[in-house]
Amino acid sequence: MKKPATFLSVLLLTLFFSPSIFPQDIKLPEKAVQDTSVRYKDGAYEGKSRAKYIYEPFWGSVHLTLKNGEFTDIDFVIRDSNLHETFDGKYEKHFEGNAEYIQQSRNDWKGVQTYPKKLSEKQDINKIDAISGATWSYNIFRASVNEALKNAK
Repeated sequence: MKKPATFLSVLLLTLFFSPSIFPQDIKLPEKAVQDTSVRYKDGAYEGKSRAKYIYEPFWGSVHLTLKNGEFTDIDFVIRDSNLHETFDGKYEKHFEGNAEYIQQSRNDWKGVQTYPKKLSEKQDINKIDAISGATWSYNIFRASVNEALKNAK
């Protein structure tokens, strides 16, 4: 009874490590391509979301354009609806004297600036990773993009 199991194990290992079955010089495309399981219509779309931060006054707003199935223009802002102010590089003024919150504000501002560029490069919201320390802006960006894409399917 052990011989068939041993034979099967050897056969599977041989197939798995065979270079002819798994070539080593696979060329990947230089530019990431959109997930083929979801097709989006070309056009301009807008999405707004607070993500999971529903008890905070901040709203993310993304405007994006799809052309030939790819993201071509992406603008993202976060607005403070209590102060009627855009979250930007100067927003840290509200945290004067609190070094931890100032750094958090700087990290998230970096995220606001970076995430649209990453989406343009990756062409898939699910392939973008959060920047360390900028999870808040990541979650709001991701949720806003998903809201925009609901109308693009």
